[in-house]
Amino acid sequence: MRLALMASVALAGLTMNAATSRAAEELNLICSADVVICEMMQQMFQTDTGIQVNMVRLSSGETYAKIRAEARNPKTDIWWAGTGDPHLQAASEGLTQEYKSPLLAGLQDWAKKQAESSGYRTVGVYAGALGWGYNTEIFSQKNYKEPKCWADLLDASFKGEIQMANPNSSGTAYTALATLVQIMGEDKAFEYLKNLNANVSQYTKSGSAPVKAAARGETALGIVFMHDAVAQTAEGFPVKSVAPCEGTGYEIGSMSIVKGARNLDNAKRWYDWALKADVQSHMKDAKSFQLPSNSKAEVPKESPKFEDIKLIDYDFKTYGDPTERKKLLERWDREIGANAN
Repeated sequence: MRLALMASVALAGLTMNAATSRAAEELNLICSADVVICEMMQQMFQTDTGIQVNMVRLSSGETYAKIRAEARNPKTDIWWAGTGDPHLQAASEGLTQEYKSPLLAGLQDWAKKQAESSGYRTVGVYAGALGWGYNTEIFSQKNYKEPKCWADLLDASFKGEIQMANPNSSGTAYTALATLVQIMGEDKAFEYLKNLNANVSQYTKSGSAPVKAAARGETALGIVFMHDAVAQTAEGFPVKSVAPCEGTGYEIGSMSIVKGARNLDNAKRWYDWALKADVQSHMKDAKSFQLPSNSKAEVPKESPKFEDIKLIDYDFKTYGDPTERKKLLERWDREIGANAN
């Protein structure tokens, strides 16, 4: 009986060690970029490190909500990509933890500022300007005039021809909302959005979905980050990207380690790995044309360059603040979402 008990204890120990070993070689990742780049990054990291990555693709708004809901029992180790505003909101609420990567000094200034403003609870991994992409064939067939400015999107000829995402689920759309507020002032921005609503056929969950719909000919125009429009052009679709004449905001796609991460060491390994120049230089292989945060990474020739675009001085701190974000989203729900087509 004693031998049987010893054998049972030994077997339990082996099982526990095996489970611990497996856990040590795992990473639970939420990716808020396009699924193609998410899957490429997952495979590259697994190949480079031997660590199994359990990856879920969610938009940045959905990810923030999930991490907040699971704060007492985190199921995610690291959150990669997606617009910086919800990353900053998570940081301000203590949902993510401080980490200073040894690669921080080699990053672009905008990426370092993102880290500094969050108390090093998030960091910039890429950047991209907001604009839109339209289907040139549909525009030609219907004799539409190219919209060069935000104001042009209100033209009655575009009724039912525009898609944009819902800012509750999409960081892209929240960036658009915050951009318009900063350009026009809050009341005028919401008046603009009410007028734009007459031309919007659908508010999608994903930020890149509107321009993918335009590429397929399901709508004429999608309000998106310009690199998402460029990606459709690179795939061979008849899509042209536009930077609005009045000026536009931009995103700093970010990365955060979740507070209480079960696989903290592996999360730090991903964090450092994802900031490497050679890793970021591969993003173009997945038709991802954002501007990389590592100053030595290769910038894809197709990437919309900031120097060619009229950018506003986007206030990441204010519009990443939980109170401001909640206020704007609640107003959008009342005045726009409740009256959506």
